[in-house]
Amino acid sequence: MLQASSLAHPSRPRALATWLFTVAGLIVAMVIVGGITRLTESGLSITEWKPISGAIPPLTDAAWQAEFDHYKRIPEYTQINRGMTLAGFKHIFFWEYSHRLLGRLIGLAFALPLLWFAVKRRVPPGYGWRLVALLALGGLQGAIGWWMVSSGLAVRTDVSHVRLAVHLITALILLSGMVWTALDLRNLAGSRLARPAALRPLALIALALLFSQIMFGAFTAGLNAGYAFASWPLMGDSFFPAGVPMVSPAWRNAVDNPVVVQFIHRWFAFIAAAGLIALALKAMRSGGVAAGRILIGLVVLQILLGISTLMSGVEIGIAVAHQANAALTLIAATFAAHAIGRNPA
Repeated sequence: MLQASSLAHPSRPRALATWLFTVAGLIVAMVIVGGITRLTESGLSITEWKPISGAIPPLTDAAWQAEFDHYKRIPEYTQINRGMTLAGFKHIFFWEYSHRLLGRLIGLAFALPLLWFAVKRRVPPGYGWRLVALLALGGLQGAIGWWMVSSGLAVRTDVSHVRLAVHLITALILLSGMVWTALDLRNLAGSRLARPAALRPLALIALALLFSQIMFGAFTAGLNAGYAFASWPLMGDSFFPAGVPMVSPAWRNAVDNPVVVQFIHRWFAFIAAAGLIALALKAMRSGGVAAGRILIGLVVLQILLGISTLMSGVEIGIAVAHQANAALTLIAATFAAHAIGRNPA
């Protein structure tokens, strides 16, 4: 027979936590495929936004030629890729199509189970609004993706690096929010009296530093700034190269000047690392020993991957590993922040 407590508490926080961790894994895969899409210059190969019918790729020679003809109308083709063969187009189409298809899969993997949990009344009190907010953020992320792509279809030969940064940061905010909510639900599964963890000041600062570094990483990718200097720690023969043309007003150099953006990204990394290591040490004192140790290891690895990316001339395998590890570092930082939010030392 069912116990009275089971009837009184139909929610299944552990099942919800497992589901959210699974979707978080799909988002990490999405970040990796997005990185490959950017590094292979594939992001503008699909020039229309068809959320439903776009899930079906071209299936005939005529359909492939029609897609290729659409691509031939944009500046990236006319100014950079003129003469590309249909086989070459199919290669870049594959990565952009995979990126969009994975986005659709994530939407279904989140929305359909959420609907089932809601209908079955399996969502614990106080968590419904959070899950709906995550769903809305995921929908917004899709719209931001098209907003980003549209910036490269008329005048530019690539997408706006600012919109690229917004796209990436929104995806990682969604990832962090999903992991945090899953951790709260996991704790609730262990004890019905468990309360959601609080975001402590140290955790807020460390995460803000990490997101700032990721933003400059997106600027670096979007401006192809990683190719400016393939040396480390010096940029060429000096700490900062002389004679670099600057733009006005001065603050725009931190956003639009490839050399300045690379300079900031390579050295701000150590400021972000200091904040994350402080968070890791605090988490270890608060009972999150594993989370703290993993975070420190991932931070060190991320710096090494960043240096390797520069010195390899942005070799695609290393660059993709650098972006993937950034997502893993964020997950570890979220675990550490959650640990001190539960048990401040």
